Amino acid sequence: LGAASADEIIFTRGTTDSLNLVASAYGPQVVAAGSQIVVTGAEHHSNFIPWQQLAKRQQATFTVTPVKPDGTVDIAALLAAITPQTKVVAVAQVTNVAGDTLPIAKIAAKAHAVGAVVVVDGAQAVAHLAVDVQAMGADFYAFSGHKIYGPTGIGALYGRADLLQHMPPIQFGGEMISEVRDDVSTWADGPIKYEAGTPHIAGVIGLGAALTWFNQSVNAAAFDNEHQLADQLRAGLAAIPDVTVYGNQASLATVSFNLTGIHPHDLATFLDEQQIAVRAGHHCAQPLMARLGVPATVRASFGVYNNADDVERLIQAVQAARRYFHGID
Repeated sequence: LGAASADEIIFTRGTTDSLNLVASAYGPQVVAAGSQIVVTGAEHHSNFIPWQQLAKRQQATFTVTPVKPDGTVDIAALLAAITPQTKVVAVAQVTNVAGDTLPIAKIAAKAHAVGAVVVVDGAQAVAHLAVDVQAMGADFYAFSGHKIYGPTGIGALYGRADLLQHMPPIQFGGEMISEVRDDVSTWADGPIKYEAGTPHIAGVIGLGAALTWFNQSVNAAAFDNEHQLADQLRAGLAAIPDVTVYGNQASLATVSFNLTGIHPHDLATFLDEQQIAVRAGHHCAQPLMARLGVPATVRASFGVYNNADDVERLIQAVQAARRYFHGID
C-alpha cells in the first residue's frame, strides 16, 4: 500500500468494517452541523450508508455527485462539489459496477485545499493496479482480503498516523487498553487500539500469504492483460444487438451489462449453465442502479487466471442467450 509505517495499518473484518470504523470513530471528530460530506452516485453501499448516517447524526449536508449515462463517475461534478464546508470526501478508487478508475490524487488535492480528508474504498483496486496511498494522497484507504485472492473475513484499513492519533476507539475490551481503573481507562498506542478482542489470527496469516504471493507473482503485465480482456469483452458485447454495456475504455477489470427484456438474474443463470461465472444484482449499489434506471446488471470480473478464450466464450454465450430468450433463430 505504500504506507509510511506498519503503525498505520489496522486489521479489520474487511472493507465494510474499515469504512464504518472511519465514519464512526473519525467522522464525528470533523463533521458537525453545517459541514458537508461528499460521495459519488457510484459508491458501494459500504462507502455510502456510513456517511449518509453520519450526516444525519451530525446534521451535516450529504452530497451525492452525478454519474454519466454509462455509470461512470462525473469527475468534473465531483470536484465542483467540494467546497470550504466539505470535511470528508469518500470515493472508490475503482467503482464496483462500471469499473472506472478515479483520479484520487486530483481529488485529494482539491479536498486537502479546503481542509477535507479523503477516504478511499480500495476493494476493487488492490488486485488490479499498483496502490501507493502516499502518492495518491489518501488519508484513509480500505480493502478486503478476498478481493486480492486471500481469505474472507479479513481486511485492512490504512490511516495516516497523525489522523489516527486523534481517532478514538469504538470497540473496547482485551488488548486495546493501556490501563483500566474503576473510573477511567486509557488506550494502547498504535493500531491495536482499534483491534479489541482476539484477532482473526488465521485470517491475518492467510492474508499475509496471499499478499506475498501477489507481490511476487502479479505485475504490470498482468494488470495490462486484465484491462485488455475487459476491452475485448466490451467490444464484443457492444456488437450484440439489445445489449447495453456500462463503463468505458478507462474501466479496469470489471464489465457490467444488460440484455434488453431479460432480467439479469435469468441471464446469469443461463450463463451459469454454460459454466460461466458472473454476478447479477444491484451489486450493493442501489443508488447507481436508480440513476441508470435498471434494477440490476450482470457483471463479469477478470482476474490473473483469465484469458482471451474465456472472453470469447462469454460473448458467444450472451449471443446464445439472446437467441434463446428472444426466440431468434
